[in-house]
Amino acid sequence: MTNVASPASHRPHQNGTSTGTGACPFADTVRTHVARTVVGQDVVVERVLIALLTGGHLLLEGVPGIAKTLLVQSVAKAIDLKFARIQFTIDLLPSDILGAEILDQKSGEFRVHFGPIVTNLLLADEINRASPKVQSALLEAMQERRVSIGDKTYDLPAPFLVIATQNPIEQSGTFELPEAQLDRFMLRHRLRYPSQADEAEVVRRSLALKLKKQGDGAVPMSAFDAIERTSPLHLRDLSEAMAAVQNVHVSDVFVRDCVELVTRTRKHPDIELGCSPRAAIALVHASRARAYIYGRSYTIPEDFFALAEDVILHRMRLTYEALATGKKPMDVLEGLLRSLA
Repeated sequence: MTNVASPASHRPHQNGTSTGTGACPFADTVRTHVARTVVGQDVVVERVLIALLTGGHLLLEGVPGIAKTLLVQSVAKAIDLKFARIQFTIDLLPSDILGAEILDQKSGEFRVHFGPIVTNLLLADEINRASPKVQSALLEAMQERRVSIGDKTYDLPAPFLVIATQNPIEQSGTFELPEAQLDRFMLRHRLRYPSQADEAEVVRRSLALKLKKQGDGAVPMSAFDAIERTSPLHLRDLSEAMAAVQNVHVSDVFVRDCVELVTRTRKHPDIELGCSPRAAIALVHASRARAYIYGRSYTIPEDFFALAEDVILHRMRLTYEALATGKKPMDVLEGLLRSLA
């Protein structure tokens, strides 16, 4: 790539305010709706929008209390998507996610009881707390958009999207996601704490929450109660936006550089496991969606550098020798990006 500054200069700000420019009414409408409930985190909203517009899955990684669940629910309500949330725990079973065949005692026949996976937007909360057997139950749904129950296969609603969360700090009672499942997430975004100004606004908004009456009693409202129930957008709007993304031009040079970056992860001496072809596909499609969000009909190098960390980092694994010498995956990735700049 030519005429591109250092990769670090293209890294998005984690705690910036809304960057809506009016160039993409769909994205700006979602941002405005979410901003009424969630303070800051505009980069995270952008990543969720990219996932929605491309049909890719998203893994959000961050400490508790930084509004991951609240943000996802706000986006779902902004577009009037059918939403389901699963709290992953150690005793969760695959049937708790997919559903099961149940014997109807009156008719003597089996009928299918679908699980929460039959939805548009599935929030897999703390996905790494479930056993590998349960995590693997999502693989078919994430890749093929269908589920197998008994001896039959059922298509999932369109669109279907998994947004998973995990806590990177607490390791007790957790299971590391296998590479096969990590590879199915188009993006893995790492959230950080809000800025001091944003955090002060969060506190001020919490002070403005009222009581919610329940019969003769009352409970304090939470931020989830403050999510607006009216949806400014609908599935048709999302479908039209997805179609518009398909028209964004991606040059042969851009495709070549995406493939080159992925290829170099397989040849780097410090990387034990490089990226699969899914990484290049994800980087191209995510860049195309980002271009649409910013009102462009073509991708530019800024899209490449802004998304490379979220697309590449969770798909590569350093060698033991590299880790022993103190090298970090992000350092290795930045070196690869500098070699392409």
